[in-house]
Parts: sequence; structure tokens; C-alpha cells
Amino acid sequence: MSTTDKQLKLGLFIQSTGHHAAAWRHPGSATGQSHNVKYYQQLAKDAERGKFDLIFLADDLAVPLPFKSALTDRYGKLEPLTLLSNLAAVTEHIGLAATMSTTFNEPFHAARKFASLDHISDGRAAWNVVTSALNDEAYNFGQEKILDHELRYDRADEFVQVVKGLWDSWDEDAVGANKESGQYFDADKVHVLNHKGPFFSVRGPLNVARPVQGRPVLIQAGSSETGQQFASKNADIVFTVQNDLGKAKHYYSQVKQKAESQGRSADDIKIMPGLFPIIADTIEEAEANYQQLQDLVDRHIGTALLGGVFDNIDLSGYADDELFPELQDAQGTRSRFQLVMETARREGLTVREVYLRFASARGHLTVIGTAEQIADLMELWLREEAADGFNIMPPYMPGGLNDFVDKVIPILQQRGLFRTEYLGHTLRDHLGLARPASRYDKVANGAEG
Repeated sequence: MSTTDKQLKLGLFIQSTGHHAAAWRHPGSATGQSHNVKYYQQLAKDAERGKFDLIFLADDLAVPLPFKSALTDRYGKLEPLTLLSNLAAVTEHIGLAATMSTTFNEPFHAARKFASLDHISDGRAAWNVVTSALNDEAYNFGQEKILDHELRYDRADEFVQVVKGLWDSWDEDAVGANKESGQYFDADKVHVLNHKGPFFSVRGPLNVARPVQGRPVLIQAGSSETGQQFASKNADIVFTVQNDLGKAKHYYSQVKQKAESQGRSADDIKIMPGLFPIIADTIEEAEANYQQLQDLVDRHIGTALLGGVFDNIDLSGYADDELFPELQDAQGTRSRFQLVMETARREGLTVREVYLRFASARGHLTVIGTAEQIADLMELWLREEAADGFNIMPPYMPGGLNDFVDKVIPILQQRGLFRTEYLGHTLRDHLGLARPASRYDKVANGAEG
């Protein structure tokens, strides 16, 4: 039994055929379903059957043309907010999270779309706030080069503050619809933002009522120092890449301390690393299942995945058995670049060893074993304050998800580490997060706006 009173938070990170780069080649994967709405509906229902807190859809704004010969299903998928609006109609409890870039969108668009999803789902929306990192994305928006890393985060911070302000446009009781007086709403309870900043000028108000949750849950995935500062100020959930218990504990403590320095409680921010589980009845069978997937990795796909993260650095000129080269700092996903380079140096990995490791979990925590062993690891990370929960990344779908729901979750429930029923209605209820007050309520109460 568990020695901690805390319970895990669990998200399902959905890739159509699974998270392993060769998942689409696996005999148990649902290849060719990336545009099939009914397939995603079933995944959402299976996750809700497992009492997951949320499902999460990532997004990209480009197809990496330099690696088009190695493209897989992960580069052809439905727009996530459109898809989640559909999934809201076939689920009742599970949170619905989607990525939207602050680099190539406008705050008003983001505020309106996520407020709408929150109303459509009765309070289950979440926004994964990202800054676009690759030049391939810039080319689709009339730019020759992606913004500098620090500048992207400066823009993102202002973007989020504007969105939060727009979500507060309408007081809860602004709409009276008084048929006797002819007054539909109280004009004093509709607030004009009038934001003017370095990146944005937004008048407002938003043309959607205040979200059911007050503010949809905010997720952030940056692990760089700048990303941590941004997350500690803005995020309710941090989706981080951690694969070492000691380093994960340090990261957990650091982000919680940064949140407290922003005037927040440590419990206001949930740290949820990615977890890539290979589940079987015996450790030998699990290792064989993992090796089966690894054997399906094509060199072109493996090096292309790395090249995309490193913003189109070409690894085709390096032989598989060469030591992984010393590469200069990439303009892509900086924290992931540093993780790959540090691991390659520390372990003396070859090019093939690096791309095989990256192809499986892209740097996230990989655990191979029985359901009991996987539950043990999750409990350890929770007890050691290395994580508040995990974003589960099934190696292939739908089988990997159903294995987790049917085999791992019952063990977590038996240990008191995970819910057996949903107790609240909104995603904030599931996560134990308070509903934020409007800035205008704070002003009215004599506090800061």
C-alpha cells in the first residue's frame, strides 16, 4: 500500500497511432485513423473509463519539408480545438486540452476559442501554451526566421496576460435579460480591457461570456530557465521532460519555489512529466515488446525526428556507429536539444543509439515492465516529490492505452493513489485547483486588479 496521502494526476497524451516513432508499423496499432473522428471518440471514452484527469492533443503549424521522405502520421492530423469540441459531446468528465501557439496567433482568437470550448464542455477546457520553435512554422506565416527564444517568451507572457484579461470581460451576473425593463445586460458589468503593450494592442471586451472555470486550465511545457519562469507565473500544469529521479526532484522543487516567489501556492501548479510505459505480464515479455518496436525504427525516421527538434540539423552524413557529434546550440526546442546532447555525452552514445532512444519516448521517462512495476515507479516519483502525476504516452494505440487502463490504473486505485470515481464536474475540480476570481472582483474587494 501507499505511504503517501497524495493522489496522482493523470493526462493522456494522444498521438493517433502512439508515441513510438515506429508505432504505425506495429501490428497492434490503428494505422490510418488520424482523421477518423470516431477513432478519437473511442480513445476519449477509454481514457474517461480509466478516470483520467484530461486528454491532451499536441499541435504543429508546419510539415518539416527537409525530412518529408520520413514523415509519419504525426504530421497529418486534425486541428485540435475542432476535434476537442466534438469529443466534448461524447464525454462527460474528462478534461480537454489542446496546444495553441502564442507565436502565430492573436490573443483575442485564443481567448474566444478556449472560452467557447469551456462552455461547450461545461468547464473542461485546457490550453497548452507554447511558443513556436521551428523555422518551418515561420515560413507559413510570412516570416523568414523564427523569433529569438527570449523574444518568443516575452511575446508569450504578454499574450497570456491579455487572454486572461479578456476572459474576465463579463461579470458572472452581467446578463440579466430583464424582459420587463428591456435591459439585456448591465453595462457596468462588461469590462473593456484597453491593453496596449510591446506586442499587442487589444481593446476588448471578449464576445463570449466568462468561462465556466473562470479561466481554462493553463498548461506549459518549457523546461529552460526562461520556460520555468514563464510556467511558475502562468501555468496550472507543467508538462516536462524528466527521465532521472534526482533531476526530476530538483526540477520539481525549483518550479514550486519559483511559483511561491510569484505569490502562488506550491499546490497551484502541478508537475506532470511524460511517461512512456511498455506493459506486459512479465519483464521479459515487456522487454521483447520494446525491442519489437525498436526494430521497426527506420534510420530516416529516427534522424528526421532529431533533425526536427534541432531545427533541421541534417544528420544524414553521420554513420550509425559514429559517436553522436558535438552540435552547436539549435534554434528549435532548446531544453530538448540540451537533454539529448547531455545524454549523448554522458553515456558516449552513437548516432544510432541516440535516435533509437529518442524515437521511443523523445527523451521522456521510459518504464518497461509489469503493471505492478510501473505502478511502483509512479508511486515512488509521487512520494519523492518528483511529480504530481504523469502525462501517459502509450507506445502504440489503442492497445497501449487499454493496457494502462485495464492493468495499471486498478493497481493505483487499490493503493489509494488514484481516484475510483470523478468527484467534481470541471477539470479544475479534478486537479484540485481553485476557480480564479475575476480581476474586477478583486478591484471591487479592494485588492489589486
